[in-house]
Amino acid sequence: MSGSGLVLPRHRVPAESLIALAEGDGDDHVLDLLVSAERSRRLLLLRLLDEMTSHGVPEVSDGPVPLTPAWELLARAQHAAPDAVDKVLMYPQTGMWLSSALRRLRGTDRETTPLWVVLGHLSAVAAAAGIRAGLDFTITVPMRHGYALVPTLGAAELTAPGPWTSAQVEAAAGQAWITTPNRRVQVAPDSDRGRPGWRPLRWITAGNGDSELALALDDLDPYRIYPRPSAPQRLPDDRVARWQELFEHSWALLLRDEPQTATAMRRGLISFSPIEAGERLRPRSASTGDAFGGVLVSEPDDAVQLAATMVHEFQHTKLSGLLHLTSLYTADASQNEERLYAPWRDDPRPLGGLLQGIYAFTGVTRFWRTHRHSDVGRTPELGHFEFALWRSQLWSAFESVCDHWRLTPLGRRFLDTLRNRCAAWLDDPVPDVPGRLGRMCAAHHRARWRAHHLRPAREWTDATALRWIDAADGPAESAETGTRLAPDRSAMHLDSLATLVRHRLQGTAGHGAGQSTDPTRAVLQVRGALEGDALLAAGQPNAARRSYLAHLSADPDDAAAWAGLGGALTAEGVEPEAAGLLTRYPERARAVQRALVASSGRPGDPVRLAAWLGRALPAS
Repeated sequence: MSGSGLVLPRHRVPAESLIALAEGDGDDHVLDLLVSAERSRRLLLLRLLDEMTSHGVPEVSDGPVPLTPAWELLARAQHAAPDAVDKVLMYPQTGMWLSSALRRLRGTDRETTPLWVVLGHLSAVAAAAGIRAGLDFTITVPMRHGYALVPTLGAAELTAPGPWTSAQVEAAAGQAWITTPNRRVQVAPDSDRGRPGWRPLRWITAGNGDSELALALDDLDPYRIYPRPSAPQRLPDDRVARWQELFEHSWALLLRDEPQTATAMRRGLISFSPIEAGERLRPRSASTGDAFGGVLVSEPDDAVQLAATMVHEFQHTKLSGLLHLTSLYTADASQNEERLYAPWRDDPRPLGGLLQGIYAFTGVTRFWRTHRHSDVGRTPELGHFEFALWRSQLWSAFESVCDHWRLTPLGRRFLDTLRNRCAAWLDDPVPDVPGRLGRMCAAHHRARWRAHHLRPAREWTDATALRWIDAADGPAESAETGTRLAPDRSAMHLDSLATLVRHRLQGTAGHGAGQSTDPTRAVLQVRGALEGDALLAAGQPNAARRSYLAHLSADPDDAAAWAGLGGALTAEGVEPEAAGLLTRYPERARAVQRALVASSGRPGDPVRLAAWLGRALPAS
C-alpha cells in the first residue's frame, strides 16, 4: 500500500511440496505455502496499482471517487487490524478486481465500465477493511446499477439516476451507513436481515468444529462473474436454503470419502458464485487463478454432483496457485500456439489449458474411484461409469502430452507423478456394463472431436476420392493424409453420449423422476444429441446404426453422425474395418465424402466407404 514500505517474504516450492500436490492435496504446510504466496501476490498487485495511478489518472483524479482517501484508509486499517485487511484482500473477488483493474490500465481489457468505477472499487475494498477494523471514517465509493457494494459484507440497494454513480460510506462508534442524497442505509451483519435497503452477503456452512467449512454465497459482487463484471442477481431465500441443504450433504460426503481433500478445502475455498444452471446432468462451473479460492457454480442436481464439482474446481485453484510460484511449461513464442485434444472439452486447448484439465480430472477420477463404492445419492452403476469414463479420458490426455517439448523439468516431474498415479488405477476392477459404457463414451468423444476439428490435406482427400470413384482396392497405402487442425466453432456438446448414459443409469434405478427412458424421447433432454446417440446409450447399437445412416443420408457432412456410426458398429461387433476407421480417424471418411458430393453430387455408402478407407490402417 502507498508508503507502507511493506517487505514481502520470498516464496519457493520445495520438491516435496510439488510431489504432495501431485499425489494428493498436500498437507497443511503445502496449503499454507499457496495461500501465503497468493497473499504476497495480491499485495504486489496493490503496489503496482498504486504505482500506475500515483501520478494521477485523468478520469479518476478529477472524478467522483478519488483514490488517495482509499490508500490512507487501507493503511490505517492495516496498522490497526491486519487480519481485517487480510479478510478483504484474500476474498476471491478482490483478486479478480485487482487483475481486471490492472488490465484496464494497461489497455488490454476492453470492458466498458467507466474507469473511475473500476479503480474506485479500491474505496469499497478500503471501506470493508475499515468497517472490519472498527475505524471511524468517511469515504466515497462507486455505485453500480443501484448497488453500493462493501466487499465481504454486503451491498446497499439505493435509487440511482443511472448505472454509474457514487455514495458515501460513514463509520463511527462501531456503526456504518451508506448514504446518497435520497436515502441512508445502515450496514448490518449477516444475521440481521431486517435493515431496509441492506443486502447482506450470505454464507452457507457445514460441519462442526475442526470439520466446519463456511463459504460465501456471493450474488452481489460485480467481480464474482468473469471475465466480465456482472450486476447483482439476488437469489431468493428458498434457493439459498436449497444451496445450504445440498452443501451440508456434499460436505458430509467429502468428509467421509475424501477427508484429505476436505481438510485442504477448509484452507483454500472461500466463496461460491451462483450462475444460471444448465440442463440436468450437465453442471456448469469455473474458476480462475485471479480469483484464488472462488468458484463459479450452477445449482447442482444433487449433493454428489456438487461434491465432484468442488473437487474439480479446488484442483484448479491449487494448480493456479502453484503456477503463480513456478513454471511447469515454457511459453510458446509462436504467434499460433499449438492446440491439443482435451477429452473433457469441445474445443482444442493450449498446453496450459490441457494441464489444468489433467490436474482437475485427476481429482475427479480419484473422487469417483472412492465414491463409486457408496450408494449415497446415486446408483453404484453410475459411480462405476464415471470412474471408468474419467480414467479412460485422463489416460488419453497423459498419453498425448507426457513427452511434450514445452514441459519444464519440474513440469515433467509433476506430470509423471500424476501419470503414475493414474496408471495404478487402470487395473482397478469395474463391473462389465458401466466399464464398457465408460470406454464407449470416451471413444465417442474423441471421435466426434476429431470429426469436427481435424482436416486431411486437400490433395490427399481429392486423390482418395478419385480412387474410390475408380473402384480402386483402397486408398494409396503410402500417401500421407497431411491432417491438420482446423477448429470448428460449431462443435458443441460433444459429451452428449455420456450425458445420455447418465440419464439411462439414473432412470434405471428410479433416480430419474420425470426423465424419459424412451431413447427417441431422451434425445430431447440432451442438447447436441442425435437419435442414434440415445439408441446407442440405451444399448441398441443395431437401431443406432440405422439411425446414424439415415442421418448421414440427409446430411452426409454431419460430424456427430460419422463419429456415432463408428461407435454403433463397434458396439454391434460388425464391419470391423469401418468401425476401426470411424473410431480412430472419422475425419477421413467425412472429408472424402465431402469431396465425393462436391465432385459427383452423389455420396458414397458410409459403411462401405469407411471400410474401404480402413483397409489402409495398421492393426491397432
